[in-house]
Amino acid sequence: EPPADFICPITTELMSDPVMAADGHSYERSAIERWLATKSTSPMTGEALVHTFLAPNHMVRRQIREWEEARA
Repeated sequence: EPPADFICPITTELMSDPVMAADGHSYERSAIERWLATKSTSPMTGEALVHTFLAPNHMVRRQIREWEEARA
């Protein structure tokens, strides 16, 4: 079972391209892009996002890769 931080709160699946949104939460890039196409709120809090810039979350991506390799 993957750690909760590795799971996208939108898809509930292991992330492969995690990005951080303005709310400080990480999401799978494709899922949050679909969300932001029609909404300007946080999927986690419902609060308005101050911006829609998505920053790659390299640390979480690396941790997911290390977790996957350790299980292989």
